[in-house]
Amino acid sequence: MSDDLYQKAILRLAGSAHGAGRLQGGCCTGREANAMCGDVVTFDVRVDPAGRVTETANDLKGCVLVQASAALLAEHAAGRSKSEIEALRAGVAAMLDGGPAPDGEWAAYEVFRPAAAYRSRHSCVLLPIDALAKALTDCPPS
Repeated sequence: MSDDLYQKAILRLAGSAHGAGRLQGGCCTGREANAMCGDVVTFDVRVDPAGRVTETANDLKGCVLVQASAALLAEHAAGRSKSEIEALRAGVAAMLDGGPAPDGEWAAYEVFRPAAAYRSRHSCVLLPIDALAKALTDCPPS
């Protein structure tokens, strides 16, 4: 596997473990797993009356790409709606398929561009986003 896939920026993100842990009581949970490699991500979320994220936490067992993606997502998820998280997922998937990186606060996902060359690693980057979107499905306001 190429060294550019595990560049320092990705290692720093993974090491930050932003949002690591679990929320207790009054939260919604989404869990996604990748059967091919054994990665598992659980995202807990609380939302406001408008359905926007107020708090997240994540628990995972996964590679550095999963860890880095979860940390980046947790860092910028507050204030986002389910539709915005779904749009992020579409944007990151498009970037991994050769398109432009997402813009705005999500532009930091550019760091995962080297994963585009490894189709089997796309799911590593997307798994945390899928888990958060799942948690936001029918999540009542806190």
